[in-house]
Amino acid sequence: MDRRHVLLRWGLPRDPRASEHVLGFVLTTVATIVVTRGYLQLTGFPQIGGETLHVAHVLWGGLFMAVAMVLLLSFAGPVVRPPAAFLGGIGFGLFIDEVGKFLTQDNDYFFQPAPMIMYLTLVVLMIGADALHGRRPLHPSERLAAAADHAVAGLAGGLSPHRREVALDLLRQGRGGRGEAEVEALLAVVPEDHSELPDPLELAARKVRGLLGRVVRGSWTPAVAGGLLVLAVGGALVVAVLQDEPRWARWLVAGSSTAAVAVATWGFRTLGRNRYQAFQVLRRALLLVLLVTLVGLYRLAPWEATAVMVVALLALGVVAAEKVRLEQAGEGAAH
Repeated sequence: MDRRHVLLRWGLPRDPRASEHVLGFVLTTVATIVVTRGYLQLTGFPQIGGETLHVAHVLWGGLFMAVAMVLLLSFAGPVVRPPAAFLGGIGFGLFIDEVGKFLTQDNDYFFQPAPMIMYLTLVVLMIGADALHGRRPLHPSERLAAAADHAVAGLAGGLSPHRREVALDLLRQGRGGRGEAEVEALLAVVPEDHSELPDPLELAARKVRGLLGRVVRGSWTPAVAGGLLVLAVGGALVVAVLQDEPRWARWLVAGSSTAAVAVATWGFRTLGRNRYQAFQVLRRALLLVLLVTLVGLYRLAPWEATAVMVVALLALGVVAAEKVRLEQAGEGAAH
């Protein structure tokens, strides 16, 4: 027997799509917070419950998270995870949006550090997910387990051509693992069925990938990525200059923005020699903005920080799409 990670010995193989599910959960959470706060401001902060009760939206958040948990506990196979991530993200967004009420003695929804606390919580979640899924490559047995997971779902309802192709690709990547022949035989007897449960996160991701794919086909890709980065960093610096307090947040934004510009400059200097490495460096600059700059910016001006976050995410999407294009072209294989 090969030496396996303790999680595998405990029977906890990782889902190859786990990072996508967590990212979808986090983005749904962010969207829920933005929509909730925007709606409340536009409507004058209405209350549900009349004169005696106040049905806070944290309760609706708990309900959505409970529904997501019940779905995960009720159904086998990978099909349920994307809708559970979506519903859980809505629930967590409604829940954490009221964090100010639970940190202050006077239940202050408008507690100024609240947006920063929300954003920092999501940053920690993403870092934790990356530590679990991004630091250690998937073992072949984990890919085989994922292929078997698709087969288990297919035994009940069949597999669409798309899901069968996903399962077969996982099987190919898990070659040499124990049970390979059995999983292959199981997939072979699963009938075809074109009915699929809609995946809201995948549908949105497909639209975004298509748009970004069209962007990176042109020679202007570095200019688009660089322009978006400059817009994000410039916006952050303008906000920091216009705000007075707290001083530590202003310095955090200024220092991390300067560092991001320095890293990006290094990346653009390597563009002519190694395009793939240059975009790797640009990715680090954008992660610096997302993981550090925005923490301080959310303490200073939450709505402006949200605008900067959207621009930085668009830039990160362009960089990711270009990296995928280079890898498919064989230019990133050696790096």
